[in-house]
Amino acid sequence: MFSIEHEFDATVVTLVDEGAPHLQEDVIVSGFEECVTVEQYDPRTDSVNKITLSMTQMRDLAAALSLPEGVYVRSKAD
Repeated sequence: MFSIEHEFDATVVTLVDEGAPHLQEDVIVSGFEECVTVEQYDPRTDSVNKITLSMTQMRDLAAALSLPEGVYVRSKAD
């Protein structure tokens, strides 16, 4: 299950793990004009882990999800 919310400065997607008994914490993906952040609460450390991807990194990640194993360089036209 997931939800999408449009806030003032970001689009926020929350991913909820509805799988088997070993469920993971929700993942919150926030898309800003200049970057994308991914956050997940870690109950072991009682803290939120956050990574920030540039828009170039995000485009590379999106492209990588549908490619076979290998090393790639995206052209500037992509």
